[in-house]
Amino acid sequence: MGSSSSSYAPKTVYLDVDGKVQKVVFSRHCSPCDIRELLSSSSNIPRNTAITLLDSGGAMISIDPTMPTNSPNSLYKVVPLSTGQPGEKEDVFQNVLSQVAEQFSRAFRINELKTEVTNRLAMLEKRVELEGLKVVEIEKCKNDLKRLRDEMTSRGGGRFVEMNCPCKYNFSDDGKKLSPRRDVPSYPKYTLSQETIEALKKPTFDVWHWEHNEMLSCLEYMYHDLGLVKEFNINPITLKRWLLAIQENYRSNPFHNFRHCFCVSQMMYGMIHLCNLQERLTLGDMGILMTAAVCHDLDHPGYNNTYQINARTELAVRYNDISPLENHHCAVAFQILSLPECNIFGNVEPEAFKQIRQAIITLILATDMARHGEILESFKQKVDNFDFANEEHIRCLKMVLIKCCDISNEVRPTEVAEPWVDCLLEEYFIQSDREKSEGLPVAPFMDRDKVTKPTAQIGFIKFVLIPMFETVMKLFPQIEEIMVQPLRDSRDHYEELKQIDDAMTEAQKKKTENMSLGGKKK
Repeated sequence: MGSSSSSYAPKTVYLDVDGKVQKVVFSRHCSPCDIRELLSSSSNIPRNTAITLLDSGGAMISIDPTMPTNSPNSLYKVVPLSTGQPGEKEDVFQNVLSQVAEQFSRAFRINELKTEVTNRLAMLEKRVELEGLKVVEIEKCKNDLKRLRDEMTSRGGGRFVEMNCPCKYNFSDDGKKLSPRRDVPSYPKYTLSQETIEALKKPTFDVWHWEHNEMLSCLEYMYHDLGLVKEFNINPITLKRWLLAIQENYRSNPFHNFRHCFCVSQMMYGMIHLCNLQERLTLGDMGILMTAAVCHDLDHPGYNNTYQINARTELAVRYNDISPLENHHCAVAFQILSLPECNIFGNVEPEAFKQIRQAIITLILATDMARHGEILESFKQKVDNFDFANEEHIRCLKMVLIKCCDISNEVRPTEVAEPWVDCLLEEYFIQSDREKSEGLPVAPFMDRDKVTKPTAQIGFIKFVLIPMFETVMKLFPQIEEIMVQPLRDSRDHYEELKQIDDAMTEAQKKKTENMSLGGKKK
């Protein structure tokens, strides 16, 4: 591909070790694990000891290759989390706790929030008085439903007929399963360096260097940076809890996992900046784009719609073979949002929430590749005379944008994009192996005995990615160099690989034929 990694000079940080200045130099290509070991060794801390890095003000610093540098006048301190006497641990803990409390106090403007909370409580008390009867009736209905369900269970001898379904949640399950298993205190706030903040806005961002907590912090930053927290009046703690619930409802599939969710969301954030969408779309539209990107593959089971339909899974039956996975992603997304502690739209007026919900559903359903031709054709008809004041034009644009982000891996540098191909093929092979064992049809592009990496990519890039991104380029010419050209380079790269593979196959074939002829002559 056209983009490639540039060489970086080593980074230097200065530590306070027993009152002395310790200089530490490391390469930007080091992993976070290597940097932690280097910091521990420099601070005379045993290996494998959990550590945290604090700046001179006591704030936590993310230990990764893009961490901000300092100077001998502003030293960092490495603090062990699992060593030392009880008294020392308590002192360190209390110090960190007091610093965190002070930062939270400044960040969330406690005094202003107190007044706001008091006013809201007064409004809620009034609403409860006015709607108290409704609450009583709702609780009565819930109790009646529970009693009826218990009666049905007892009459049926406790037996239920369940269908084989590779989805995580049965819709009769208690919604509390969707709550995050961790609460906010175990989800630390990382200080993003200016270098990371700028890199987040670009399609070249390397998504492989980040742990889950760091990806959560990056997503949290995006919502604050775009003004969505202010626009939707989101409680910052609710945003954290929502993101935790999102992360825990992505499975550990080879491809459709939380890192893919982050990848798509980061590309959406990058396109918003690259295409200057802040000047063209409303904050509401950007909130819908970002939230749909975050939620678009929730609880993906690792088996695509074709498998769901052919295997007649519970999802296919529930959704009548119509985009079963995408409908399920939407359902899980709004199950999470139905929990008050995770509802980032909890302060939005009911009518506005209806519109937000419908728009998010529309975008997630648009990620079904079975609808690719229909959606792209609709956009092509509008793009030459595109009107940003036309709601239908905007709706179509948002559908194409989430589609671009969902399948945008080949836009990234080769060293970032190529591992995703391996992940996708691994997931495909798991499905095709299962299809063979169950006697179901197998798609050639998913069959480990028929597909290669070049053949898997060439057709997809030539006939799906390039035509779609070139159509978007008509509206946003600035994406050609950064997004479209890398796709063309990627196509050329895989075509060269295919030529090499074909030549090797042909040479092997001739060698086999010659050996066969030689055997006959003898």
